[in-house]
Amino acid sequence: MSAPGSPGRARPPRSLALGLYLALSRVAEPALRALLARRARRGKEDPERMGERLGHASRPRPPGPLVWLHGASVGESLAALPLIEALRAARPGLTILMTTGTVTSAALMAERLPEGVLHQFVPVDAGPAIDRFLDHWRPDAGLWVESELWPGLVHGAWARGVRMALVNARISEKSARGWRWAPRMIAGLLGRFDVLLAQDGGVARRLAALGAPEAGLRVAGSLKAGAAPPDRAEARAALAGALAGRPCWLAASTHPGEEEAMAQAQIRAAARLPGLIALIAPRHPERGAEIAETLRAGGLRVSRRGAGEAPGPRDDVHLLDTLGEMGAWFRLAPVSFVGGSFAPVGGHNPHEPAALGSAILHGPRVANFAEDYAALRAAGGAAEVTGAAALAEALVRLVPDAAACAELTEAARAALGDGRGALEITRDAVLSLLPPEPEPRP
Repeated sequence: MSAPGSPGRARPPRSLALGLYLALSRVAEPALRALLARRARRGKEDPERMGERLGHASRPRPPGPLVWLHGASVGESLAALPLIEALRAARPGLTILMTTGTVTSAALMAERLPEGVLHQFVPVDAGPAIDRFLDHWRPDAGLWVESELWPGLVHGAWARGVRMALVNARISEKSARGWRWAPRMIAGLLGRFDVLLAQDGGVARRLAALGAPEAGLRVAGSLKAGAAPPDRAEARAALAGALAGRPCWLAASTHPGEEEAMAQAQIRAAARLPGLIALIAPRHPERGAEIAETLRAGGLRVSRRGAGEAPGPRDDVHLLDTLGEMGAWFRLAPVSFVGGSFAPVGGHNPHEPAALGSAILHGPRVANFAEDYAALRAAGGAAEVTGAAALAEALVRLVPDAAACAELTEAARAALGDGRGALEITRDAVLSLLPPEPEPRP
């Protein structure tokens, strides 16, 4: 590894705010231990693996080069899966360590990570925990997926000479504005990355304005275009059997306030499409019981997959309040509303429904994927709806019309691509950070 001050490695801007943060992080561990204990009591931490959050590794480090990937939660870690496969194909002897920060993402990674890929919880951003983590794992390269940057961990890795990349990078206008209170701090953090690969031109411009080094910044595209979730054929077949041919539509990754709008759209559309049922998959499945109670109070008949219930013949809504099965539901539903686009969230990834053949509907709030939705709009690959009434009209038009749905999905695929370009660019950039493979002995 090259030391931070070695020739060819630029020193990022100094920041008083970052220096103060790092100093406080050296003494923050006792307070963070108490916070972790409270979170564990609320089910937000795994008590059996609490040591990992304090930097105590639960697995030995294998010999040889090691790439460390960090994805904050479910979405980021899923986006990293194709990259992990590509890196392992290119360097079969490479050890890959994935860190995430949530219990749900850890459970999903236990199911989805390829054999031999290690998972740990990311350490809290306190100096001693960071030291323990980095001293044990000694990564050759560190990859941060999308946007979560922990200043202490970024700095600690850089100070040890770890070469780092920010991949599938995404930062919204709102987040970029939020960094204006500490411009030198964010410039210093971004300056510690050797490579910054933006999802689109808007992200690249925002990163440049925040001080990202020009030499390492480029637009690579979205890894999520190549990260369609896997099918759960048995679950899909069981749900299709329970629906018994009823027309259906999916509301994917919904947020508080959106489920009520979905319910109103379902009531309006079902009055004109007899037998129609709404499949609602909330972004946070733990809200399932709360959502069901709200919808039932509005007079709807609701069943919950998370409670082991199948949809009955008279149900209006079936809640898909489970994890890791979205690939099955996109394949089943001919039309999907992509959530987070009515609520002030900024929208969610449209690549998954496009790849899996579900016609895309969305609300107007799509700033998180602005360029993707602009491409969809230009290609006629999605339909924007402004509220429950407009959503109902779109459902009445599309759900019974297989040809219209196919036309939308084909246009969406053409507009968004399949992600192979982004995957290849990212793979090659990461490999360039690693020490060369040793020549085979004669």
